[in-house]
Amino acid sequence: MTPLTSTQKKHLRGLAHPLKPLIQIGKGGLSSAVEEQLEQAFNDHELVKIKFNEYKEEKTELATTLATARGGQVVGIVGHVAILFRSHPKPEKRRIVVPA
Repeated sequence: MTPLTSTQKKHLRGLAHPLKPLIQIGKGGLSSAVEEQLEQAFNDHELVKIKFNEYKEEKTELATTLATARGGQVVGIVGHVAILFRSHPKPEKRRIVVPA
């Protein structure tokens, strides 16, 4: 995936604003179950919010690790919530159009 520009990230953050976090990181940290949830969320929604209930100091590193492991990108971090994006691999199933 090509890196997103700041304009594209701003657009995606705007789209993510009304969304609720789909994944929460708690005491268990990054587990295989969290990675599987993220993969399913990417396939279903493309734009995913992750709330950090624990590991708040490491949220930037953890969000980057999760995103790159699943082929996505970190769009932004607001408070203790990270916004990740990965377009659907099948062009006909893509819901979000990223401006050029």
